[in-house]
Amino acid sequence: MKRTDPRRALPSVDAVLRAAKPAAAERERFTRTARDLLARARAARASGDAATFAAETRAALAERERLTLRSVINATGVVLQTNLGRAPLSPRALAAIAAAAGAVTVEYDLVAGKRGERHGHAARLLADLASAEDAVVVNNNAAAVLLALAALASRKEVIVARGELVEIGGGFRIPDVLRRSGAKLVEVGTTNRTYTRDYAGAISDKTGAILRVHASNFKITGFVARAEGRDLAALAHEHSIAFIHDLGSGTFLDTSRYGLGKELTIGEAVREGADIVTFSGDKLLGGPQAGIAVGRAEHIAALRTHPLMRALRPDKLTIAALLATLETYRSGTAETELPVWRMIAAAPRALASRARSVAAKLAAAGISAEVIEVRSTVGGGSLPEETQPSFAVTIGGGLATKIAQALRSADPPVVARIVEERVALDLRSVLPEDDEVLARAVVGALAKGGADGSSQLKNGPRPGTGRSV
Repeated sequence: MKRTDPRRALPSVDAVLRAAKPAAAERERFTRTARDLLARARAARASGDAATFAAETRAALAERERLTLRSVINATGVVLQTNLGRAPLSPRALAAIAAAAGAVTVEYDLVAGKRGERHGHAARLLADLASAEDAVVVNNNAAAVLLALAALASRKEVIVARGELVEIGGGFRIPDVLRRSGAKLVEVGTTNRTYTRDYAGAISDKTGAILRVHASNFKITGFVARAEGRDLAALAHEHSIAFIHDLGSGTFLDTSRYGLGKELTIGEAVREGADIVTFSGDKLLGGPQAGIAVGRAEHIAALRTHPLMRALRPDKLTIAALLATLETYRSGTAETELPVWRMIAAAPRALASRARSVAAKLAAAGISAEVIEVRSTVGGGSLPEETQPSFAVTIGGGLATKIAQALRSADPPVVARIVEERVALDLRSVLPEDDEVLARAVVGALAKGGADGSSQLKNGPRPGTGRSV
């Protein structure tokens, strides 16, 4: 008996549309999705009726249009979690964004009644805070470095220590940025030891700048030597070339006050004599994504008037949030207003108390919970290898990967860390006002079930040892 080809039984696209009855606004998208599904079914020699393919098309379309940029609770213990957007913004910055969402004077001078200057809004405040002559803002720190090199050293040589030719997240490499800027890289020293004399020996009439780069995400220790910033500044000025210092993260506050290693502040880098100091807006500064350059007026002017500036300039919402963030430093309230510094400054005793409270709420809902001591990191390329004491709530009752997966499906999603094969909610990266939301989200997610599987997930800092308390 002759067999019927199952592909001949597949419904037409029109039949699927009649069965699904998509709304007019989604009909075109629905049709494309149905056509794709039918094509795959035909290739796989699958079969099904119109109602079946209508349901599958509806599910496929819903998955394709699912929102992927969602607000989450960061319980990894990494304060500046790059994958979760780095610095959370303060209420003051969020209010400034809302106020700037409409018509604003981003490039309009109300006094003169004519076009104004976009780059002047944050320049004076940044310069004052950094004790610099001038400042300019672009869309991220990589852009600030690129712009500085293009404006000050294009078609010239730039001297960089071999140990500072770094690669950070996303494949960002200093040698690549140098090439894109039109500058030529000149390496000096060795991986672990570079002296001022190494820089001096590489200077020629082709030299345009000396570049110092922050060692992001790693630390070289032991038999090491590094030229002092003030010595490099003096050397650069002696030869009439620019000294550019890429701080990477950048901070106005002394990190050693919080039990962390000493990070060179923005003001200290300026006082060392750098012509340009670049840093990020969304790391230790605690503001929106931005790249900031502060320094000597003539050098900043070269950046501001460079053709690349048009492509790299910030939008009005970034400027508004940055201004609001900077105002907290001017008023001396950054530590109590900015989420980043609130998290970093949180006392271990307070974290332990909060952890016990969260654990009690979970236990009351029938969830196995225990408070443990952990070590947390700042993250975001800031203060590599530096940790702070913290407290976390571990969740039992199943295998870690399944529990972590269930938490990521919570409302709002919770991104946790793994400590010794247990899911742990590290409160260092959770603000106190979010504790109740965190507890409700965990209870809601785990009430749905799902706690089996082998533990493979590794979120947050290196697991280390978690001690029960």
